Amino acid sequence: MTKNKDSVVFIGKKPFMNYVTGVVMQFNSGVKEVTVKARGKYISRAVDVAEVVRKRFVQDTDIKEIKIDSEEFQGDDGKNVRISTIEILLSK
Repeated sequence: MTKNKDSVVFIGKKPFMNYVTGVVMQFNSGVKEVTVKARGKYISRAVDVAEVVRKRFVQDTDIKEIKIDSEEFQGDDGKNVRISTIEILLSK
């Protein structure tokens, strides 16, 4: 099965409920799986989004898979920087 890129929610600086609403809207549109992705300091927000969706809005949602990783890139000062990432796959 190919993943629809629209069923991915990237967590960032926007207000928390924007992401929760985005995930809920994906499920309401008929998507069976939504991936919540975040990097660095937004990882805890991604976990919170997944839990609020599961416990308050779409109770029949399960966490199907959690992937953690780290990415390395060159920072502004020229040094290599490693940043943690997470992907939480929610399925209905």
